[in-house]
Amino acid sequence: MLKDEIDSLAPGRDYSRRSFVQTTVGSGFAAAVLPVTAQTVTTDATGLDAGSISIKSGDFAMPAYRAAPAGKKNLPVVLVVCEIFGVHEHIADVCRRFAKQGYLAIAPELFARHGNAGAYTDIPKLISEVVSKAGDAQVNADLDAAVAWAAANGGDTSKLGITGFCWGGRTTWRYAAHNPGVKAAVAWYGPVARAYHPGDKTIIELAGSIKAPVLGLYGAADTGIPVETLTQLEAALKAAGNAQCEFVVFPDTPHAFHADYRPSYRPAAAADGWKRCLEWFKKNGVA
Repeated sequence: MLKDEIDSLAPGRDYSRRSFVQTTVGSGFAAAVLPVTAQTVTTDATGLDAGSISIKSGDFAMPAYRAAPAGKKNLPVVLVVCEIFGVHEHIADVCRRFAKQGYLAIAPELFARHGNAGAYTDIPKLISEVVSKAGDAQVNADLDAAVAWAAANGGDTSKLGITGFCWGGRTTWRYAAHNPGVKAAVAWYGPVARAYHPGDKTIIELAGSIKAPVLGLYGAADTGIPVETLTQLEAALKAAGNAQCEFVVFPDTPHAFHADYRPSYRPAAAADGWKRCLEWFKKNGVA
């Protein structure tokens, strides 16, 4: 994951001078990703209820960003899981994109207990001081709390989906193994053969617990996620009796190809992946 993120932020494209730093959940961009690229996509909040919220998770008030069609109830729910940079403007924008499609989208700040991921400029330090402390048990419990919040605030959690990117992509696979209420999941370039916390299992090791249909979206040129590990996971899923999961590997495509604020962004693959994501949710009862 560390090499993936450093490579995807390497110079190589034209940068704008946009340099505003995240100050509250869902606003601005994480310091580690500045300056963001000129092609950053922005989705307005017209017709939406959108902004930061607080979700009770155990004895912790967890910040989160949510977006939903204004005044609507009984909405299908999508959990949006961030990269290692936390819930900054890009993740909030993804929530608004889902809301424009009729979803209640929630992005919990899963690192908040351990520090402000958006304030770090050094990625190795961010991982060692913040990301590495957000273990699987904590993250599962926080996502469960987000689902409970959705159920009490206009969401129909019988139509529950989850999607996430890189660290959030791995979390997406793992939450599909944890929560039997997940109807469908879409994992964007989430590592499947690595665990980042002592005692945690890899996604390949969890294959037998994954019952929901998961769509995996990956890049063939992702140096941190070898295609053979996806083949191993696919075989493990089928051996466990789950033939519902599918993989799409985009040729000549790097890690973080959906991240429109970074040099790794590939518009064609991102657009195709987004279309497939929406179709996957609709096909599998999250719509």
